[in-house]
Amino acid sequence: MSMQPIPAPDQPVNPYASSQIEVLGAEPISRPDDTGPFQPFKTIWTRPRYTVRRIVAQDPDLHVLLLASLAGIGEALDNASTRNAGDKISLPIIIALACALGPLGGLFSLYISSFLIRWTGSWMGGVAPSQHIRTAIAWGSVPVVVALPLWIPNLLLVGSDLFTAETPRLDARPALWIPVIAIMVVELVLAIWSLVLLCKTVAEVQGFQSAWRGLGNLILAGLVLFVPLIVIVVGVMAATGQF
Repeated sequence: MSMQPIPAPDQPVNPYASSQIEVLGAEPISRPDDTGPFQPFKTIWTRPRYTVRRIVAQDPDLHVLLLASLAGIGEALDNASTRNAGDKISLPIIIALACALGPLGGLFSLYISSFLIRWTGSWMGGVAPSQHIRTAIAWGSVPVVVALPLWIPNLLLVGSDLFTAETPRLDARPALWIPVIAIMVVELVLAIWSLVLLCKTVAEVQGFQSAWRGLGNLILAGLVLFVPLIVIVVGVMAATGQF
């Protein structure tokens, strides 16, 4: 009987090695109902660890750039709405800029965040390369991408009110708030579920048994990025006497 070699205690474990794949994933690699072709856009919603595990094993780059680009468009529209960009530029320009620059922002965010998550995750014992983390990030964003078409009914209902401080169309027709708020609730639920999926997919590729460690990895990466920026801003404000 052949025996699998046991790695040294300080040697990183590959979570996709055949001897580890059943141990590290909270979800089994297969189930009795796993028949027919693999459908990652379906299984990612309820079996994220299983889904990202299979994607990484078969094709880590599967739709990664597409998903990141679409998520970037949604992020660009959200930022334009939050900052009331419609007070300065017209609605067609806002949409054109989001469609043109959003994908670039999404791809930039994908590569920067994958580097930070891999780097900080290694402090926690994570073993994933940046490529696998990019897979986890992109597929964890599927609910956010699904929320992108919800901008269409919102734009048809209230138009530029979505991007301005003043909301004349909504003020004139208060009943429009009902579908607008309903769409916002759906978007919020999808955003929360996307975060849940991201914690699970990152945990899976990093070899963490708990999704909470995946969340910790995300928080640590965020702190590494934002704490120095906050220190710089505070230092500049203190030096210029703005406090």
